[in-house]
Amino acid sequence: MFQFKKFTINQDHCAMKVGTDGVLLGAWTPLYNNPYRVLDIGSGTGLIALMIAQRSNAEQIDAIEIDDEAFTQCVENFENSLWSDCLYCYNASLEDFTEEFFEETTYDLIVSNPPFYSENYSSGNEKRDAARFTEALPFEQLIACTEGLLSGNGIFSVIIPYKEEESFLELAAEYGLYPFKICRVQGTPETEIKRSLLALTRIPAEITFENLIIETARHQYTEDYIALTKDFYLKM
Repeated sequence: MFQFKKFTINQDHCAMKVGTDGVLLGAWTPLYNNPYRVLDIGSGTGLIALMIAQRSNAEQIDAIEIDDEAFTQCVENFENSLWSDCLYCYNASLEDFTEEFFEETTYDLIVSNPPFYSENYSSGNEKRDAARFTEALPFEQLIACTEGLLSGNGIFSVIIPYKEEESFLELAAEYGLYPFKICRVQGTPETEIKRSLLALTRIPAEITFENLIIETARHQYTEDYIALTKDFYLKM
């Protein structure tokens, strides 16, 4: 169990536990368009959807989770939250979900901490890891489905490995999605850039670049990281 200031995440049945990447995306995602409908692709525990519920006035927050156990846990976390009336999780693949709702529903905000990119993730079971990798959602499918589900003034917010940033943005541009905010994340001042937080829209705009360093030393968090996450972490 992971206790945040305003909600609790049960995660004993989820392969992908609460991690810094999800917290970063949930806290950083721009909400300037006051989203009415939100979609969380690959919701896992439901963490990011719950963070957006806390930060926004969204009336409808949908989540998609293909893994049966994670789906069940996500539903439990949603039901136990303050925002249970606006949170809903679908047990489906992104492809099936998009086919069902394409041209019927659009979203003002789509967020994803994609399950396919965790290059450091290992369950200790090679077969399971291989299966997870094979079932992984390719960038192109994620972007294509997002383009189909995003409203005219919608925002698409995602966290990916920094080394994938250039190719991801090239692919997004092919589908008419362009970045307006990019934040590059380092663990410490000495370490290389590890993650890219990207916010994209349909309208090309000047890009705002940010850099975020998480720690100066073990558990010595930077002021920027504290400012970003203090509404969520109990000890911030």
